[in-house]
Amino acid sequence: MARSVLLVDDEPNIVLSLEFLMRQAGYAVRVARDGDAALKAIEEEPPELVLLDVMMPKRDGFDVCQTVRANPAWKDVRIVLLTAKGRDIEREKGMALGADDYITKPFSTREVMQKLRQMLPPES
Repeated sequence: MARSVLLVDDEPNIVLSLEFLMRQAGYAVRVARDGDAALKAIEEEPPELVLLDVMMPKRDGFDVCQTVRANPAWKDVRIVLLTAKGRDIEREKGMALGADDYITKPFSTREVMQKLRQMLPPES
């Protein structure tokens, strides 16, 4: 069974490239385009890891992260925030809300895949 990842981003180019690379690496990938859809997807089937954009429609990534961390049933879900907000204060806020890691946009897809493999090694 493939390791499960939920990719949450409203930018089609980011979704397209990351989804392709993650599937190619053997991950089971689902996609959500906004914060509400992300929480619905997590509720339906909690992934092992969420790649979560901060700036999205309806509900931002900080709010989604906080909501996930408030639910004891989701305590094992790992969260990596993806954001164009690179200032230390945003990073600190994300980590304080329970994110496991933080990647600043623009990022290289290689960097994201490397971090993903570190946090969630593909099953052999």
